[in-house]
Amino acid sequence: MSVSFDLCWRSVQTIVDRLGLVETAGEAPDALHVLTSPMMPDAPVGRMRWWIGAVDLVYIGLSVPPIGLDSHMMFAFSPVASAVPHFTVDSVAGGGQPGAQAAFAFHLDLIPKLDLGAHLGYLRHCFEPLTAIRAEAQTIAGLEPAHLSPTQYAVMSAWMLVHRADESAFRNVETAVTAYRDHWLSLVTNGVPSDVLDGVGPDQIADRDRRNRAIVFDATVDPVWGRVGQLIGTERAEVLRSKLATPAR
Repeated sequence: MSVSFDLCWRSVQTIVDRLGLVETAGEAPDALHVLTSPMMPDAPVGRMRWWIGAVDLVYIGLSVPPIGLDSHMMFAFSPVASAVPHFTVDSVAGGGQPGAQAAFAFHLDLIPKLDLGAHLGYLRHCFEPLTAIRAEAQTIAGLEPAHLSPTQYAVMSAWMLVHRADESAFRNVETAVTAYRDHWLSLVTNGVPSDVLDGVGPDQIADRDRRNRAIVFDATVDPVWGRVGQLIGTERAEVLRSKLATPAR
């Protein structure tokens, strides 16, 4: 397997194992969503898989050797009315063609379920434990900030790590990924105390989450969906995007 696959997949395996998630075949006949591309007509280029249980976990992998792309992402979604943030790891390797220089990128975050600018107790409980981890990760030699729009930054968290990297830096990011994931798992296991929610109820949390996810995965906000559509076709890209954008429960 590849370096980019490993960085993402270790979190998938850990979350599935610790929370006892069950992989689901869903309703579609190709529910594992084998992904194909005109660039490689004789072989799949990836797939989408998902698991259900205490959280819903979605994994999407795309590997297209002709253009040197090896991309893996996972989103672990807490229930829509839960105050527990969502967790995501996105790892990408490029330049895999013969003679090309390898390049890497990653995205790591806990996505808040309450407005962090209005709920200090929630911020301190769910996000401040990540501050030192984030600061240390940003000192890794070989990292440089990725180029996201202000809109993308606005709908994630201020603790988001999103960088380009050389291979050494990319490998060293594992420590931060593990720490973010394990902190998130502790929130799933222990819950978020009601006294940090400032009276915000499940219906309000659910409404904000639906709105937030619709923006995070809006194709006009994140240009990656246009590139995915070019690789696997617009219709299949929309299936993937909709799965991520629409809370199942």
